[in-house]
Amino acid sequence: MDAGGARLDGPPLTERQAARRRRILRACAQLASRGGFDAVQMREVAESSQVALGTLYRYFPSKIHLLVATMQDQLDHMHGTLRKKPPAGETAAERVAETLMRAFHALQREPHLADAMVRALTFADRSVSPEVDQVSRQTTAIILEAMGPTAPPTPEQLSAVRVIEHTWHSALTTWLSGRASIAQVRIDIETACRLIDLTEPPASS
Repeated sequence: MDAGGARLDGPPLTERQAARRRRILRACAQLASRGGFDAVQMREVAESSQVALGTLYRYFPSKIHLLVATMQDQLDHMHGTLRKKPPAGETAAERVAETLMRAFHALQREPHLADAMVRALTFADRSVSPEVDQVSRQTTAIILEAMGPTAPPTPEQLSAVRVIEHTWHSALTTWLSGRASIAQVRIDIETACRLIDLTEPPASS
C-alpha cells in the first residue's frame, strides 16, 4: 500500500479502509516517538488505533512492514511540506542538499521515531521489498523535484541520485548511532549532491 491508501498488491482501499490505515500509521508513529523501535508492539498499535489485532495484521503482516510503511508515510508528509517552500539554491546540487537537510532536521526533531524507522529498514527482508521500494521511490521523487524542471533524468543522473539516497540514509544512521555530528552529515550530503552537477548534460548550442 502507498501513503494515499492504495494497496501495493491489490485494488485501492475504500475511504473507510484508508482512514483505518491512517489511524494505524499515526498510532505507530506516536508509539515510536515515545519509546523507539521496542515501543512499537502490534497489540498496542491495534489498541491505540482502535482496530482488531487480526485486522492490523491484514494491513501489515509484521512490525517491520508497519514501520517501513510509517517511514514512507512520513516522507510523503515531508514531500508535501517541501513543496510549499521549494529550495532556493542556485544549482541543482545546492537545492537537493538544502532539501535533504530540511528532511534530516524534520527527522532530527523525532529521534526515537527516526531510529525506529531506520532500524526497520535495516532489518527488512525480501518480504518487505514492496514497502522498501516505496521508501526509495519517495526519496527519489523528493530529490528529482528538488533538482528543478529539467528534461527526463539521464542514466548518469539517476545513478547520482541513487548514490545521494545511499549517502542520506547512511548519514542518518551514523548520526542516530552517535557516530557523526550534524556538521558531518551536512558535509557528506553536500559532497554527494555535487554529483548532480557533474552528471548534468551539456547545454545544447
